Amino acid sequence: MEIELIIFDFDGTLGDTQRTIVTTMQMTITELKLPKRSNESCSATIGLPLTSCFKTLFPDLSADNIQRCADTYRRIFYENVHTIKPKVFPGVVDTLAELKRIGFTLTIASSRSHKSLVELTHDLLISDYITYIIGADDVKKAKPNPEPVMNTLSATGFVASQALVVGDMSVDILMGANAGAKTCGVTYGNGTQKELEDAGADYIIHSIDELIGILEK
Repeated sequence: MEIELIIFDFDGTLGDTQRTIVTTMQMTITELKLPKRSNESCSATIGLPLTSCFKTLFPDLSADNIQRCADTYRRIFYENVHTIKPKVFPGVVDTLAELKRIGFTLTIASSRSHKSLVELTHDLLISDYITYIIGADDVKKAKPNPEPVMNTLSATGFVASQALVVGDMSVDILMGANAGAKTCGVTYGNGTQKELEDAGADYIIHSIDELIGILEK
């Protein structure tokens, strides 16, 4: 069955948010007087739900303190997003416009909050291309669990064999595979090509516009 639905990750796939996220993480760590972590360590957690990011960075913290980290991060992020503005990766707007014109249904499944996704897609001028959004607060089980994909399928009326999941991290690829969908890894985000290959990505691309060529085959 041909692909008709494309489920995009957001951070590192559509939105270039790494600088904003890592800066916010470091400011959170400083404000809460936690042990220092490298920018690389912070970056490696992008794509996980926010509490999981801090649990990965600080495995010995209590659940209450992990939640405090997440709440502090959210407050600082909404301040930073106006001064350290995220942007879309090169080619994203044109590619989304072309995919929409061809007739694909385009959605987002992200570990970011639903509210944040709505605001960012609007600010980055891509909201008109997106039919459906699932954030971390819309599911009970986060990536790599297939729930975000399964909920998207249910909401849009497609089946897994009609879907392609596109993301920059292994959790995106595993989420799609666990749902029975095809998967495409992008190498320009936060994950490495090897991580995407090891996760079993069906396709690997190095710029978003390569997606059109894959879908036309």
